[in-house]
Amino acid sequence: MIVLLEGILKKIFGDPNEKEIKNIRVIVDKINSLEKDMESLSSANLAAKTSEFKVRLQKGETLDDILPEAFAVVREASRRVTGMRHFDVQLIGGVVLHRGKIAEMRTGEGKTLVATAPVYLNALTGKGVHVVTVNDYLARRDSEDMGRIYKFLGLSVGLIVHDMDFPDRKAAYAADITNNEFGFDYLRDNMVVDENQMVQRELNYCIVDEVDSILIDEARTPLIISGPGEKSTELYQVLARVVANMEEGEDYTVDEKQKQVAPTEKGIAKAEKMLGIGNLYDNEHGVDYSHQIMCALKAKALMHRDRDYVVKDGQVIIVDEFTGRLMFGRRFSEGLHQAIEAKEGVKVERESQTLATITFQNYFRMYKKLAGMTGTAKTEEQEFQKIYNLPVVVVPTNKPMIRIDYPDVIYKTRIAKYKAAVNEIEECHKSGRPVLVGTTSIAQSEELSAMLKRRNIPHNVLNAKYHEKEAEIISHAGQYGAVTIATNMAGRGTDITLGEGVPELGGLHIIGTERHESRRIDNQLRGRCARQGDPGSSKFFLSLEDDLMRLFGSDNIAGIMDKLGMEDDEPIEHSLVTKSIENAQKKVEARNFSIRKHVLEYDDVMNQQREVIYSQRHKILHQENLKDTIKEMVDETVERTMTMYAPPEVYSEDWDLQALINYAEDFYAPRGLLTVDYLQNLSREELAEYLQKVADDNYQAREDAIGPELMRELENLVMLKVVDNHWMEHLDAMDMLREGVGLRAYGQKDPLVEYKFEAYDMFEAMMEAIKEDVVRYIYRVNVITQPQVEDPLENASTNNPTPEGDEGNLKAEPKK
Repeated sequence: MIVLLEGILKKIFGDPNEKEIKNIRVIVDKINSLEKDMESLSSANLAAKTSEFKVRLQKGETLDDILPEAFAVVREASRRVTGMRHFDVQLIGGVVLHRGKIAEMRTGEGKTLVATAPVYLNALTGKGVHVVTVNDYLARRDSEDMGRIYKFLGLSVGLIVHDMDFPDRKAAYAADITNNEFGFDYLRDNMVVDENQMVQRELNYCIVDEVDSILIDEARTPLIISGPGEKSTELYQVLARVVANMEEGEDYTVDEKQKQVAPTEKGIAKAEKMLGIGNLYDNEHGVDYSHQIMCALKAKALMHRDRDYVVKDGQVIIVDEFTGRLMFGRRFSEGLHQAIEAKEGVKVERESQTLATITFQNYFRMYKKLAGMTGTAKTEEQEFQKIYNLPVVVVPTNKPMIRIDYPDVIYKTRIAKYKAAVNEIEECHKSGRPVLVGTTSIAQSEELSAMLKRRNIPHNVLNAKYHEKEAEIISHAGQYGAVTIATNMAGRGTDITLGEGVPELGGLHIIGTERHESRRIDNQLRGRCARQGDPGSSKFFLSLEDDLMRLFGSDNIAGIMDKLGMEDDEPIEHSLVTKSIENAQKKVEARNFSIRKHVLEYDDVMNQQREVIYSQRHKILHQENLKDTIKEMVDETVERTMTMYAPPEVYSEDWDLQALINYAEDFYAPRGLLTVDYLQNLSREELAEYLQKVADDNYQAREDAIGPELMRELENLVMLKVVDNHWMEHLDAMDMLREGVGLRAYGQKDPLVEYKFEAYDMFEAMMEAIKEDVVRYIYRVNVITQPQVEDPLENASTNNPTPEGDEGNLKAEPKK
C-alpha cells in the first residue's frame, strides 16, 4: 500500500530524489566554473583561501554562501596532493552530506573522497567535525590519506582509535577534523572528576561512514562503560559443568527465531540435584541461580564459537554479526560473557557494574548536524527518517553500473550447496577470473576453505581471525586468478582493483554462500564488484538448511522439491525461491527494527534522566564555588528536620526531640551538642533558628579547620562522588526494573508506560537521596590530602564498572 501511494505521489509531484539531484547540479555547475581559477593559484594562495573563508564567515556570510568556492578549493587541493580529482557525482554527494542527509552511493564511487569537501567546509567554523568510521584501520587510513588535503589547506587533523592514551586523545579532539571512537569518550567525559580530564568539545557536525552499519546494525546494543563488580565468578564455572550435562529437548528448549532458551521441569530438577539445592528459584543464599543458569544455557545453545565470538589469547572476543569484525574491548552484558568464558574454559572475568550507558541513537542525535554515507540506505530510509531525522538521497553513479546479478540457486542440503559453489569457484579459477566468496560465519568460511584445499585451489581467507590482514587481503581480491573468502563484510571500505586482463574475463565474480538476514548486507556483498563501470557478476548459493531458510521461509520450497522428487544436488531456480527468501528477510528485518525501536523507547526515558545528571555534573565541574548550592541543601535538611519531628500542627510537648537530635547529628550537628533539656524550652521558631545556627556554625568550623580553598575542593568532590554513586545504583535499579516490567503485560498493563511512571518516581527519590548524602558527607567525611585527584576511570572498561574506595574518605587537593 505504501509503495503504491509513493508511486502515485511521484506521478503527481515528480520524484523528490531527482528534484534534489537537479537542484544540486546547479551548485556543481558553479563549482566547475571556478575550476580554472583555482588551477591558476599557487599552492600558497590556494591554502590561503582557508583564512579568507574564515574571515568571510565572521563577517556574516554563511557556509552555503561560500560552498561553491570551498568545494572548488578542496577539489584542486586533492588533485595536487593525492592525484584524485572529485567527479561531479562526488561533489553532489558532498552537498548532500553538508545538508545533513544520507548520501547513498554505490560501492566504489569513492565515498571517502566525497566527504572531504563537506568536512573542510564545516571545519571552517572552528567548532570541529567528527568523521565516524567502522574500524580503527579505516580511521587511520582516512586520517592519513584524506588528512593530507586538510593539512595542505591549513586545518588540523586528529585521530581517535581504541586504547589511545589521554593526552593524544584530548589533542585529537582539539583538531578541526577528528576520526572515529566518540560514543565511549562522551560517556567517559561524564565520569571525570576534573574538567581538565575531559577530551570532547561540543558535538557540532558528524559524518558517519557506512552509516547503515553504525546507526542501524550496531544500534541494537547500547554503549556501556563498566567496571568490576563484587560477585564471585566460581558459580559460572560450576553452572557451565551443569549445563554441559543437559540435553536439548529433554532438559531445555531453544527458540532460535526469538533467540531464547528455557529449562524444562526435568532440566530444573537435574540442575537442583547437581547443585545440591532445594529450589533453583529460591534466592535464600543470596545467589541468583535462575539468572545465571539461563546465561549458561544461552552460552551453550545460542552462542557459537567462530560465529558469535572467537577465543584469542585466552580471551573471548565478540564478533560483530554484521561486519564479521572483532569487537575488542566489548563484552556481552548481564553475565552472558562470563558464562561463555566458563564454557570455553578461559579465565572468567568478574561480573561488572554499569557506570555509564547510552544508545547509539541518543548519542548521535545530540549532534547539531548529522550526515552519513553508504551504498545501502534507501531500504531503511523510514527508520533513518523517524529515528535520526535523516533523509536519504540516492546519488547517481559516475559511470553506468553493468553488473550481472544471476538468480539464486537453492539446494536441499548445505553440503550440496557447498559442492556447487566450489565447482563454480573452480571453473572461474581455471579461466583466471577472480572470485570473492561471501560467508556469514567464521566456521562457514573455514569449512569452505578446507574444501578448496582438497581441490588444490589456492585462496585467501578473510575473517575475524585475520583482522590485521583485512585490507591487504581484500585489496588483492580482483587480481587474475585470485580466490578470496570473506566473512560478511570483512574488508568493507577497502578498494578492490581489477588486475590485468580481468575485465575481459567478466570482472570480479561474487559468490554468496548464504543469504544474510538483512538484505542490505547481501547488497553490500554484491557491490564489491562492478565499480566505476567495471564488469562483474554475483550469484547466491543457498540450501534449505541455511538458518534463514530453516527458521523463516523454507516450508513451501521444501514441499515443492519433495513433490518433484529432486535430488540433494539438483538446484531449483524459481521466482518462488526469490519471493520466499525476500519474505524471510523482511520478517527478520521487521523483528530487528522492533528490537532497535524497543531499545530506544526505553532509553529515551533514561536519556531525560541522563541529561539532568550530566548537566548537574557539568555545573559541578565548571563552577569554582559550590558553597551556596550546598548551603541550600543544608537549609532544606534543617527544614526537613522540623517538618519530620516538630511539625507545626503538633503541640510542642508531643515533639519527638530525641529523634530530632539523632537526625540532626546524623547530618549537620556536632555530636553531644544538642540536648532534650535545652530544646524543650524553645518555641518552634526559636528551635528552627537554633538548628540553622548549629548547621551554619558547624559548616564554618569545618571550613576554618581545613581552609577555604580545600573546602571548595571538598565540596566539588563530595558532590561528584555522591551524584556518581547514586547514578550507578540508579542504573542498576533501572536495569532490574526493565527486566521485570515486561511481566506486567500479563496484567493487561503497558510495560513501557509502567516503566515511565516507576522510572520517574525512582529518579525523584534518587535526587532527594543525593541532597541528603551531600549534606551528610560534607559534615562527616574525613579529608585526606593527596597529590592527585582520584580517577574513577582507572578500572573502567567499555561495555561493562565501579569506582573503588571507602565512602567515608575523600581525597582532595587544593586547586593550583
